[in-house]
Amino acid sequence: MARLVLSECCGLAPLRLRAGRGAIAAPAPPAALSAAALPRGSAAAAIHRDWALRVSAPTRLASAVDEGDRRSAAPGGEEAAGGVFDPGAPPPFRLAEIRAAIPKHCWVKDPWRSMSYVLRDVVVVLGLAAAAARLDSWLVWPLYWAAQGTMFWALFVLGHDCGHGSFSNNPKLNSVVGHILHSSILVPYHGWRISHRTHHQNHGHVEKDESWHPLPERLYKSLDFMTKKLRFTMPFPLLAFPLYLFKRSPGKKGSHFDPSSELFQPNEKKDIITSTASWLAMVGLLAGLTFVMGPIQMLKLYAVPYLVFVAWLDMVTYLHHHGHEDKLPWYRGKEWSYLRGGLTTLDRDYGLINNIHHDIGTHVIHHLFPQIPHYHLIEATEAAKPVLGKYYKEPKKSGPLPLHLFGVLSESLKQDHYVSDTGDGAVPEDVSSLLGPLIGVPESIDMSIQECANTCCEPVTLYYDGKRERVQAIVFQQLETTGHRFHRNRQQHTEPWTGPGGAAVGWPAWPASASYPSQGNTAAGAPRIASPIGGGRLTMQPLASLL
Repeated sequence: MARLVLSECCGLAPLRLRAGRGAIAAPAPPAALSAAALPRGSAAAAIHRDWALRVSAPTRLASAVDEGDRRSAAPGGEEAAGGVFDPGAPPPFRLAEIRAAIPKHCWVKDPWRSMSYVLRDVVVVLGLAAAAARLDSWLVWPLYWAAQGTMFWALFVLGHDCGHGSFSNNPKLNSVVGHILHSSILVPYHGWRISHRTHHQNHGHVEKDESWHPLPERLYKSLDFMTKKLRFTMPFPLLAFPLYLFKRSPGKKGSHFDPSSELFQPNEKKDIITSTASWLAMVGLLAGLTFVMGPIQMLKLYAVPYLVFVAWLDMVTYLHHHGHEDKLPWYRGKEWSYLRGGLTTLDRDYGLINNIHHDIGTHVIHHLFPQIPHYHLIEATEAAKPVLGKYYKEPKKSGPLPLHLFGVLSESLKQDHYVSDTGDGAVPEDVSSLLGPLIGVPESIDMSIQECANTCCEPVTLYYDGKRERVQAIVFQQLETTGHRFHRNRQQHTEPWTGPGGAAVGWPAWPASASYPSQGNTAAGAPRIASPIGGGRLTMQPLASLL
């Protein structure tokens, strides 16, 4: 049954039926990676073999064979299929093909270059504040508010890059810089970083997307009059971000400041406490400055630019996922995949603001590969266009200032309110809530041991055998495009994994030494590896492959 819905209240487009093939197929192993690269029989080797599957790209629900069959079956072959954007059919290309088209140097992160942008923005922010305070003229203040609010937004984008790991390969540097930048504009760094990670992992999904996703029809119709006005009537949507930090979106629960919020996993509590403490420290600093300088001066110097920054954030986030004249598709259930969801995002041209806010308008490639630094996004996008074909929607050129986008925003807010509760036909209530095959995990788990591996943008959730109770989530982010790292008990193992020309390659075959489950809840074809956590057998699989 179809699972595609449009970001409008005006109808549905049924999807093609898809053949269920079960497990994800595993291509042959790359020559650069072999089981012999690690000590045989070691826990690290077993874990390396399993985690190595997820380095090249986020997993897809459909298998490589399934995707290939559907591409071959397209009328006119693969080339013809790539010429027309059909939201009801899987894309005629894979994520790996897009990645291979992007030059290798676009993946390289230069911390010195990243810090130079921080220095540039901080100097401009301080200079604007000093000039406005010295001139103190009502002819100057409106210009200052617009300029400083835009610079606050630029600081936010750099902190956003820290959260993705595209700022540098040093997690500590990313965290320190991210906390300073985001706390200075009253954003809880880790809290927002984690919810934004959820947005990237579920982009284009009706129920699971985090940012400005359309509401289900039943939820929209249950909203009171005032809530609807605040959500869809200008200028209120442009001021939604602070409320979102405390209460999230309609239909979702949790706070970005609460370590026990359902937004976060147990092993993320310390991060949330740290970010909330940093946020409170900034609130205290602002209170002290207000006492010294007076509330009117602080209102002019900080509060009004903060509201301009919030408007920028809400507008840009919304317009990258709404407002296209062709009406963007939203997916649910099995028809959603990381690639299809990412292709529903939009690039936007902001004129002279492009450079100021670090080319955040190049959003499609950013959503598919968030580890690419912002200063390489334009080149990466140009390189990927031949692969994307009609699946890339060329943005309308802007004048020096992107004033045309206010009309696009206003029109979209009048129309894009909700989607149908179901696809084409009855969808069981639990279709989007069940996680699918459970992963068998021994009930005795030493939760003091944390494991992490670096892949693109995938969480892994462990489950108790036979129960739908979450034990632990492990989140990844790729730090190096030509390799990956595995950390355990303060020890690090690094093994390169590259193909011709240094490009990342596909999945290796399951190791022959792994034991395979013959029955039970474990996803078909997934090996069980010797568990380093208190004995027993453990299977780990990306959450994306279970949805």
